[in-house]
Amino acid sequence: MKNNLIKITLKKIIRKMLYIREYRPIKFQNNIIQKRQIFSCVGGNLHPSKVFYVIQRHPGYGIFSNLTFVINHIKIALDMGFIPIVDMQNYTTIYNEDKKIFNTHNSWEYYYEQISPYSLEEVYKSKNIIITSNIFYSEIDFSYNITDKKELLDIFHKYIKVKKNKLKTIQYLKKKLFQNKKILGVHFRGTGYKIARNPFPVTVNQMINKINEILNKENYEKIFLMTEDSYNFKKIKEYYGNKVVSLNTTVRGKTNQEVYDIYPRDRHRYKLGRDVLMETYLLSYCEGFFDIETNPRTISFALNLNPSQKRHTIDNGFNNTWRYFNYLRYTWFFKSILPEKFGGFKNNKKPIKNST
Repeated sequence: MKNNLIKITLKKIIRKMLYIREYRPIKFQNNIIQKRQIFSCVGGNLHPSKVFYVIQRHPGYGIFSNLTFVINHIKIALDMGFIPIVDMQNYTTIYNEDKKIFNTHNSWEYYYEQISPYSLEEVYKSKNIIITSNIFYSEIDFSYNITDKKELLDIFHKYIKVKKNKLKTIQYLKKKLFQNKKILGVHFRGTGYKIARNPFPVTVNQMINKINEILNKENYEKIFLMTEDSYNFKKIKEYYGNKVVSLNTTVRGKTNQEVYDIYPRDRHRYKLGRDVLMETYLLSYCEGFFDIETNPRTISFALNLNPSQKRHTIDNGFNNTWRYFNYLRYTWFFKSILPEKFGGFKNNKKPIKNST
C-alpha cells in the first residue's frame, strides 16, 4: 500500500513537471468509445451507404481553439464526401459539466447547433464511422487561423451556428454596456498565455501605453475589456476607472488553474466558455479593437460584425519555449522586467499616471 502511494505521488510530480496543461476536464470521456482511433470503422448496420466523420477533441483547449479544430475537420469531411458530426459528449472537453446543460451532455451543443441532422446515438449504430484524432495534423492540412483561407471562412459562416439564446443575450449586453457610445475593444491575455508556445502577451505597461496612443488619435468614449487575468483587469481598471466596461459574470484569476479549477459558481465550466463566446462577439461589434494574435481575435475578425472597425496590435515575438518542463517557461517574465536594450519588450516604460 505504501509503495503504491509513493508511486502515485511520484507520477503526479513528474506529470506536473512535464505536462504543459494547468487544468483538465472535470468530466472524463466515455471509456467504451475512447480507444477508437482515426480511420477505425466501427459501429452497427445502419446507413451502410454513408460514412460518418466524428470530430472529437479530448481534452481540448480553449473554446475557439476547439472551434478552429472542428472547422478544419469539417473541410476534410466535405472534401471526402463524409457526414461530419461533433462529439464532445463521449469525448469530453474542459467545458463539459457533470450534469446536462440545455438537456445535453455534448459541450459543443452548449454553445452551437449540431452540424449534422443525425444524432450521436444513430451515428454510433451506423456501419461506417471515422473518428478523428484530437490534434492538429499538420500546418499543410490545417490552419490555425481560419481567416487565412477563404474555404475555412466560408465553412465558419455556413456551418457554425451559435445558439439563438446566446445571440439574444449578446444583443442585450451590447445595448446595456455600449449604450450607442464609441467603444474601443481590448482583449488582454494573461495567466497561462505567458508560458505557452504562442505570441508573447503584452505587459500592463505596454497595454496602457498602446491604449493611450490609440485614445490620443481616436475619441473612444469607453473601453470594453476582455481578460481572464485578475491582475491585468485590476491594473486597467485602476488606470482608466469608469471608462472601462466589462462583463460582470467573467471569472478571472492569476493562473489558468485558478480560473478553471476553483469552482465558484453553478455550471462554472460551461459559463467560462459562454462568457468568452459573448465577449468575443462584443469585441467584434466595437469601433476599435486591440489585441495580439489570439483565437478570440481570429474569431472576432471572422465574424466581422463591424466592417469599419479599426484594428491595432503589438508584436512581441513568439515564445519558442521547449515543449516540456513548465518551470523553464519563464522567458516572458524576464523580458517584462528587462530594459529594451537588454532584450526586454519595447514600449514597456511605466505610463504617466492618468489624470482623468
